[in-house]
Amino acid sequence: MTNKKELSERDICSKIITPELVRAGWDLQKQIREEVSFTDGRIHVRGNLTTRGKRKRADYILYYKPNIPIAIIEAKDNNHSVRAGIQQALDYATILDIPSVFSSNGDAFYEHDRTVTSGTVEREIALHEFPSPKQLWERYKIVTIQHPQQRAGGIRTGRCGWPR
Repeated sequence: MTNKKELSERDICSKIITPELVRAGWDLQKQIREEVSFTDGRIHVRGNLTTRGKRKRADYILYYKPNIPIAIIEAKDNNHSVRAGIQQALDYATILDIPSVFSSNGDAFYEHDRTVTSGTVEREIALHEFPSPKQLWERYKIVTIQHPQQRAGGIRTGRCGWPR
C-alpha cells in the first residue's frame, strides 16, 4: 500500500474515506455527496470594481433522505492531524444547520456532535467506527423535535433546534 503521507486530499477521500462510509452503510449514489459547493463567494466592492470571493465547498455532505443533510465531513491530507478540518466543518455545519460534524486525514475520524448538551462533544473514532445512516438519523431526530419549553417560551430555533 502507498504511504498515506504521499496521498493528496482527494486520494484520502477516494481511497480511504468513501470506502469507510460505504462500509458503514451509506449509499454512495443516494446519501453521499462529495465536493459540494453551497454558497457563492462574498461580493467585494471597491469603487466601481466588484469581485467575488471564494465559494464555500464541503468535502462531504451526508444525507439520510434527499434534501435532509445530517452530517458533514472535512477531509485533509495525511500531513495534517485528524482534527485539522474540524473548525472548517463546524463553520459549514453552522451555515447549513447540520448536527453531526467530522474531520479526517485518513487515519481516523474526529467527531463533533452538535446535539450534545452535556458530556463528550468531541472525540476521535476509528475509521471502522463511523456511524451508520440510522445512527446519525436518530441523533438528528432528537434535535429536530421542538421541546415543550421552546414552544412555551417562544424561542425561535433552526431546523436542528438551536436558538437563532
